[in-house]
Amino acid sequence: MTYKKIYLKKGKEDSLKRFHPWVFSGAIQRMDDGIEEGEIVRVITNGGDFIAVGHYQIGSIAVRVLSFNDVPIDQEFWCSRLTSALQTRIAIGVADNPENTTYRLVHGEGDQLPGLVIDCYNETAVVQAHSVGMHVNRIDVCEALVASMGDRIKNVYYKSETTLPFKAELGQENGFIYGGTNDNVALENGLSFYVDWLKGQKTGFFVDQRENRALLEKYSKGRKVLNMFCYTGGFSVYAMRGGAELVHSVDSSAKAIDLTNKNIALNFPGDDRHHAYCEDAFKFLDANENKYDLIVLDPPAFAKHRGALHNALKGYTRLNVKGFESIKKGGLLFTFSCSQVVTKDHFRNAVFTAAAQAGRKVKILHQLHQPADHPINIYHPEGEYLKGLVLYVE
Repeated sequence: MTYKKIYLKKGKEDSLKRFHPWVFSGAIQRMDDGIEEGEIVRVITNGGDFIAVGHYQIGSIAVRVLSFNDVPIDQEFWCSRLTSALQTRIAIGVADNPENTTYRLVHGEGDQLPGLVIDCYNETAVVQAHSVGMHVNRIDVCEALVASMGDRIKNVYYKSETTLPFKAELGQENGFIYGGTNDNVALENGLSFYVDWLKGQKTGFFVDQRENRALLEKYSKGRKVLNMFCYTGGFSVYAMRGGAELVHSVDSSAKAIDLTNKNIALNFPGDDRHHAYCEDAFKFLDANENKYDLIVLDPPAFAKHRGALHNALKGYTRLNVKGFESIKKGGLLFTFSCSQVVTKDHFRNAVFTAAAQAGRKVKILHQLHQPADHPINIYHPEGEYLKGLVLYVE
């Protein structure tokens, strides 16, 4: 197949030679006429040599590279990439595991499929496009997914209404593009969860905290646990199984509280150790100081772009000050940032500042990050987004 071409300015191919999968708009010298957003293009150096093929998009990131080889982006390509992604998940033990039917199959650049996220929940795959090109190719991806996964997947739900560029005016709608089911319960490490792929955040569940939830379970026995920004109640369910004395879940969303209560009832019917509160995080912490000896602070992203970084760091500092002020002596604080533009050093400095402001002595027990089914392409360090610390507060 013949693809239209994008030509780079002199010297602007250097990052591509290091296999970074993005071409920025400022690197482009000229383009063939008539290239449409979402179209597959070939990228040509100033010297006239092929260097990459990928999706074109209007904006700062002009091309997301699909391959550094001059290959057609056809069904064989999609199947090859998806099969490779599946084999990785089998190798790390999250796929084909009867105790775990919840995992990320495709993590964008980490699986050499920039702009694409696929999460699997039992027999349903939820596909999310973060680029116009992946939206254009959604049916190709779906067909390759069904072929590559065999009988593992019987339904494909497309959920990209909120993740695609708003100005692209694609008219996208969420819905099943293959099969269909009302069964939305999946297993994670032997625990059952309702997954709200219809209206929930992300693909319906925060798959990326699986290993961190398992770690919290080990520390929960006999503790009074507070799970702030609980969303689906994942940390709360693990704390219950870990033998917590009590577990309180807090979220400002009534819908999140409802889902948390359903997930607790699904795993621990009639267990009165758990209570959920629909309240503002700061107000709740102010009213409940020195009550908990294990607190989870897992807020939504405070910074969606670099321009919001300064305010985000102030927000993380303020939140962690409240956490340090509220926790009992000898307590454990699990604190996180999922903001991509906030680096590990940024986050750690915000937490250190908070500890100093609160006047608490603090030890780092664990430095946490995203799990292995959210791999980071070694040539694309921007793919590392989840940061966490487990702190012992004296």
